[in-house]
Amino acid sequence: MTGPKPLLGGVELGGTKCICFIGTSPDDIREQVSVPTGGEPQTTLRCIVGQLNVWQSVHGRIAALGIASFGPVDLATRSSTYGFITSTSKPGWRFVDVAGHLARAFDVPTGFDTDVNGAAVAEGRWGAARELSDFAYLTVGTGVGVGLVVNGGLVYGFSHPELGHVRVARMAGDDWPGACALHRDCVEGLASGTAIAARAGIPAEHVPAESPVWQPVAHALAQLLHTIVLATAPRRIILGGGVTQSRPELLARVRTLLLQSLNGYLALEEIAGPMEQYIVPPGLGSRAGPLGALALAADAHRSVSPAPAY
Repeated sequence: MTGPKPLLGGVELGGTKCICFIGTSPDDIREQVSVPTGGEPQTTLRCIVGQLNVWQSVHGRIAALGIASFGPVDLATRSSTYGFITSTSKPGWRFVDVAGHLARAFDVPTGFDTDVNGAAVAEGRWGAARELSDFAYLTVGTGVGVGLVVNGGLVYGFSHPELGHVRVARMAGDDWPGACALHRDCVEGLASGTAIAARAGIPAEHVPAESPVWQPVAHALAQLLHTIVLATAPRRIILGGGVTQSRPELLARVRTLLLQSLNGYLALEEIAGPMEQYIVPPGLGSRAGPLGALALAADAHRSVSPAPAY
């Protein structure tokens, strides 16, 4: 007889906001709240711990915790800075021990990864990449991140991929310098919500669909997808994040520009199917990120105590 599912805690730590929740599965999220990430990490982390403790007093103790964080982060478990945010451009958050702080507060199995890797795991388990062993998940929000799944597993090397910071071929005639504090005109510097706001002078979600700002954004994203297609040959690309959710028509532009960029080198639609089914929005919608933290918590719990399927 199958017992009750364990109660899990999750934190999606984003560049702008943190989403905290407690629950057992995607269909059973008991409580959820969003708090500003801010520029004072200790204040933000204390707020997260306090909120989860309040919920534990109501719902019971969590059995595991999942943390899906903006990066770069140190994922090498033997490293002295494992669980730290490292060379981020976000003020105040460089070399902050996010995983250690939260793990010590709850003393339960803790899963830790990038926010985009967590979302990729969630989309593979419950969303648009179910039953696929090779796919890519992109988030276009405050920054740009990519989670790559190849042969059923996330791609790692000495660290996690940081494809949002690759430099790509610029759109002809576009000489805007870019907004990335480190690389100026990398993909994040050209296509993130931060970059769009800097170029347009208003928040990305308020930029009209017909604005010329969107063409270089779509071009940069298509160039990134060009790189991903040729590097790992994903069977599907999921394009998520706040920018694409506020401007869903951006997907159509990116599909067209990707085919133009490949220029017939790959018969992509013959190999991978129609572009409308190849480049898709998240099956989990705006929940992909938070449910990534849930997936990490579930995996952490399974690693020490086999549990029912989630």
